[in-house]
Amino acid sequence: MTIQSRPRDTDRKTRIHLSIYDRTKFLMLFAITFFVLAWSSMAENPLLSFSDALSKTVDEKLWLIVLAGIEIVRQIHFALAELLAPYHGIWLKYFAFVERLLGKLSDWNRFRLGRVIKWLVFVAMFSIVLGAIYKETPVRALFLAPKALWSALPMIGQLMFAVVFVIIQFAAIFWFLSRGGVDTYFPDDIKTRFSDVWGQDHVLNRIRENLLFLETPELIEKHGGYVPGGILLWGPPGTGKTLMAESMAGETGKPFVFVDPGAFTNMFMGIGVLKVKGLFRKLRKLALRYGGVVVFLDEADALGNRGISRPAMHSGTTDATVFGTPCNGGNYLSDPGKSLVTNATMANNKFMMGGAAGGGGSGTLQALLTELSGLKKPRGFINRVVRRALGMRPKNPPKYRILVVMATNMPEALDEALLRPGRIDRMYRVGYPSKAGRIRTYEGYLDKVSHSLTAEDIDKLATITPYATGAIIKDTINEALIMAIRNDRTSITWTDVIKAKQLKDLGPAEDVEYIERERHAVAVHEACHGVMAHLVRQHMAIDLATIEKGSDYLGMVASIPPDDQFTRWRTEYEADILVSVASLAGERMFFDGDNSSGVSGDLESATTIASFMEGHWGMGSTISSHASNRRNEVGAPGGNRGKDDGTKDLRMALGDRIENNLSTLLVRAEEILKENRFKVLALAHALETHKTISGDDVIAVMNGEKGPLVDGRPYSIQSNLDAIWNYHLAAVVAHQKHERPDLPIPVFEAS
Repeated sequence: MTIQSRPRDTDRKTRIHLSIYDRTKFLMLFAITFFVLAWSSMAENPLLSFSDALSKTVDEKLWLIVLAGIEIVRQIHFALAELLAPYHGIWLKYFAFVERLLGKLSDWNRFRLGRVIKWLVFVAMFSIVLGAIYKETPVRALFLAPKALWSALPMIGQLMFAVVFVIIQFAAIFWFLSRGGVDTYFPDDIKTRFSDVWGQDHVLNRIRENLLFLETPELIEKHGGYVPGGILLWGPPGTGKTLMAESMAGETGKPFVFVDPGAFTNMFMGIGVLKVKGLFRKLRKLALRYGGVVVFLDEADALGNRGISRPAMHSGTTDATVFGTPCNGGNYLSDPGKSLVTNATMANNKFMMGGAAGGGGSGTLQALLTELSGLKKPRGFINRVVRRALGMRPKNPPKYRILVVMATNMPEALDEALLRPGRIDRMYRVGYPSKAGRIRTYEGYLDKVSHSLTAEDIDKLATITPYATGAIIKDTINEALIMAIRNDRTSITWTDVIKAKQLKDLGPAEDVEYIERERHAVAVHEACHGVMAHLVRQHMAIDLATIEKGSDYLGMVASIPPDDQFTRWRTEYEADILVSVASLAGERMFFDGDNSSGVSGDLESATTIASFMEGHWGMGSTISSHASNRRNEVGAPGGNRGKDDGTKDLRMALGDRIENNLSTLLVRAEEILKENRFKVLALAHALETHKTISGDDVIAVMNGEKGPLVDGRPYSIQSNLDAIWNYHLAAVVAHQKHERPDLPIPVFEAS
């Protein structure tokens, strides 16, 4: 079947059909005028019947009947032209000059001319009606219209006052509820500059480009481009997103408008929309007055979405949970391959982010999307209403220089429509600062206080705090200053900084004391971790070791990466497992096959790493992905066994491989600890003596050297090691009999 397109107006053989309203509007106007005049005649002479009034009106207003007749003839002409193509063709042939005359006018001018004619007809009919009422000529009656309006003004005023009073009540309530949540800082109020933002130079360099276009937009507009008007800063909390936005306003000398995260969360529907409208009205005024404005929406994820889940912020449509971070994130795949893997993973995860929470339900998000869409509204009541009422085209709106900056640590909760180009043009990840960035941040905050740290100390401090954000670094230095003041000093030392770091990392230790046998068991447990970490884990450095009880741990050995590393290797993961299972191997070895429940967390960590090695990372005995096999039901046996049985078999096979890997590494850990059992007991003795020691102290004990806190030289003397061994044997007996050891813990004199 051939589908015919709708014909163009120029190709039509007949006239376009008029609507019922267009066909009858003038006839209705003439009829209403006629019956009003007849009613006026009856009002003057109560004895006059309705039929006599109609006859009298026909005699006196014959011209009105003539106009109605002309309109009827005109509509008959239009109807024939709509139905009969030959008739319409003859009309166009002999009377085409009418169309040519009208065609010289633009559509806008024809619209205005038609509107003027309609108003003239309406005014004429209105003057005729007034003339009949006041017994005056139509022209004189038209000038008497204000008198009639003035006489009716008291009643009209009362009605208008009631209506306006109700409107004012609602307007006042909504105005009051829509206040707050938006703070404006003018150029003189902002002291922050880019030089105050440390550790994020790669992001600041890109932001400088945005500000260049904001201040000199002609650099890009004269070449046909447009100024990017939206920036999204996303990343972990405390990395400096808010400080960057503030520094943008400080660098440009433009007003800075800060929008509180909860500004658009309201009890009543519609208040959020009013706040959005009011916010952008203020932004347009500030942009015109100061040549630009910077608005910052903190915690933009509070806006919510419209019930649509988004993958986590990543390149393209791939998700970090699908491809992970190494090896280019799967970008080597073809587009169909990416789609297959991504869709399969999403179907398996079945996650929903955010729902229709926040501003989406009340229309706040939709209002924000509309304001950010780039539609420029005409300004001012006179420009928008009066000029349009007079048939004049409103003036074109000016170009508002508004830079919208949003910040969030949950980019996956933002609606995709909010992040499209034209609304948010650029997205920058403000991540953890690199080591160089951490050094610069430490230097910046230390310059504000008195301290005795050297450049080497600051470099080491940046190394042992690999994931420290600007907020964490600021808080650590402030805590170190408090510790110095507590000790009647005004200058920060290295010890103050280390203690402040430990306090922030571990929290305050609980004021409890272990019984002797349990203290020794915890020290041996942690010493096994420490010795194994020192011997096999080269990609991590020991930060500290402690047996002081915390809120959720009895002791710990904390490690940090000495360098910024973004990929991990099989040997590194195996070393991590060795460190984890060292506690189980050590407890069994030193306590005659017994072990505590304290190894549960270590075994959970080891099993998780081994699971990913075997099933995801290709670091086990097979290279197939367990997640992909489970999604695609690969390996499910046939016969009467279904999908559940196949999945169960896959899990069992994976579990067997994980168990084999862990068992092999456990045996290896036992061998390493057996060869270094005296080092384990030496480190346990240091922990029992000092409770908390640094990574340098651990190395000092291992190597028999002097450390910052612990002198490891006594641990290189065999007689001392024999004393530690005898104390350990006494502690084992006490553990088995649930009593106190019969030997005190050895005490060594410094060498």
